[in-house]
Amino acid sequence: MLRSGLIAASRSSACRAVVEGTPVMRPVVDRFIAGPGVDDAIRVVRDLAGDRLISLDHLGEEILDHTRAEHTVEAYRMLLRRLHDECLADTAEVSVKLSALGQALPVDGDKIALENTRRICEAATAAGTTVTVDMEDHTTTDSTLEIVRSLLADFPGTGVVLQSYLKRTEADCADFSALGSRIRLCKGAYDEPASVAYQDKSQVDVSYVRCLKILMRGKGYPMVATHDARLIAIAARLAEEAGRTPKDYEFQMLFGVRPRLQELLADQGLRLRVYLPYGTEWYPYFMRRLGERPANVAFFLRALLGR
Repeated sequence: MLRSGLIAASRSSACRAVVEGTPVMRPVVDRFIAGPGVDDAIRVVRDLAGDRLISLDHLGEEILDHTRAEHTVEAYRMLLRRLHDECLADTAEVSVKLSALGQALPVDGDKIALENTRRICEAATAAGTTVTVDMEDHTTTDSTLEIVRSLLADFPGTGVVLQSYLKRTEADCADFSALGSRIRLCKGAYDEPASVAYQDKSQVDVSYVRCLKILMRGKGYPMVATHDARLIAIAARLAEEAGRTPKDYEFQMLFGVRPRLQELLADQGLRLRVYLPYGTEWYPYFMRRLGERPANVAFFLRALLGR
């Protein structure tokens, strides 16, 4: 219920106005967002690059305007040029949401999203890095996976995100692992119906472990996206049992979430990538982060009530 409420709030213009118009919220937002501009993103990449990898996300989603989709493409191309020019491309890749690249347009949305993502992949290749395609709600899953399959033909390093709360994900893990793909496994952050998604946290966790077993035994490169210490330990054990070294998989965590655990994993010599969002369209992302952990909500409420 908490997550459902916060996801509903993420789509509310009234809630957005309150949060964005509350000055004391800025430090809370800064905990999860690098800042509004590319300079902010580059600054944080430099700060993290000593012991961590990074995946950069230019925030924005559900775009229904060709011009805004084009602006998103250009924002990524500029970011990738900066990463190359400042010798950070071996540390940082980019993550893209297809709904920010035209997927939701009423005419030829899939085609437009594919071509826009292809342009970003070309820029990433020129910069010496890669792209991972984020997953959104279940209504876009088939479209997203088809677009990723098309990209893999020319850009085999393209990563894909799969969500363990969807009942279909074990099969998708097997399919993309057989292709040797980079696969980010997360639990999922959208409010999905019981017809397609597990509703109980324990069921989602069990599904996550089943998916991990497929990925660790497969041909792909597993990217284990979780802040759950128990699942992290299970992933490390499964990787060892499958004969993987720390270079054959990585852990991923969100910027601002469990930073001490991030430091601990990095200190242990494990590969850790931080998902680092930036940009002015931070509100929907921010509200989903609140919905994932009660501690995040408490942090948010303390700041809001203290204004």
